[in-house]
Amino acid sequence: MDRAVHTYKARLMAKDYTQTPGIDYEKTFPTVVDIRSIRILIAIVAFYDYVIWQMNIKTAFFSGYLSEEVYMEKPEGFINPKYPNRACKLKSSIYGLKQASRQLNKRFDDEIKKFSFTKNRDEPCVHLKASESNVTFLILYVDDILIMGNHIPMLQDVKSYLGRCFAMKDLGEAAYILRIKIYRDRSRRLIGASTPAELKHMKNVPDASAVGSIMYAMRCTRHDVAFAQNITSQFQQNPGDLHWTTVKNILKYLRITKDVFLVYGGDIKRELRVSCYTDAGYLTDADDLKSQTEYVFVLNGGAVDWMSAKQSIFATHL
Repeated sequence: MDRAVHTYKARLMAKDYTQTPGIDYEKTFPTVVDIRSIRILIAIVAFYDYVIWQMNIKTAFFSGYLSEEVYMEKPEGFINPKYPNRACKLKSSIYGLKQASRQLNKRFDDEIKKFSFTKNRDEPCVHLKASESNVTFLILYVDDILIMGNHIPMLQDVKSYLGRCFAMKDLGEAAYILRIKIYRDRSRRLIGASTPAELKHMKNVPDASAVGSIMYAMRCTRHDVAFAQNITSQFQQNPGDLHWTTVKNILKYLRITKDVFLVYGGDIKRELRVSCYTDAGYLTDADDLKSQTEYVFVLNGGAVDWMSAKQSIFATHL
């Protein structure tokens, strides 16, 4: 998370721009877990004092099985002069293929289904295994895996099974989730989440990238800048000095409040409770006279979903 280079890697990659649709690949879209689902599960983990472990699939895109028959030119330096026209037939997916990420998802789903995990119908990257009072959640985000649960032996069995299916790296207790720093106080059943590394990086980026970085921080943990981020993002095609000054003010505010983070937990004497708060600003935009709508969903005191957006139609009244 310090953005420093710790190791160098060299990988054989396919030239995806040479692939032909319908011949070299069909579907390419992989499912990706929604950040809101992760926040909801973190809130549940904090409330019930579950364990959060993290693993990573090494050379993940080599792990997928190909549905198509794909051939590739031999890379420079590996061509046999006696057979210059021979090509490589791929036995599995490799980095660079358009379908590589999707094939990894499909294989992961197939493997954990054999281990009695059930896929969530609304969030296909979240899987559940329950046996009596023992609960295990499994989350896949590209090549990162989160394992959450209340029964250590079952969690260890899951880790061992994944290690037999894939080349895995055990990262232990989760410290970062999608660049979100995790703070935990298990004695009080509290989990905090913040994006300090992202905020530190923002000061070196230009206007459009700065707004994008603000949006990432807002989507992850900083719901307090949702309105400001939405307003500034509307002027990206032709920003003026005032817009850039506003963006810098948001960055300054985020840096000053970089230690602010979401807190999940709640009163253990009460059951999980979901609350929703919503509001609207009438005729917020002076240019087109459209209104602004905001909402936030709170799970036991911790925000899990929020939004601030301009309405698409004209509102005649609140």
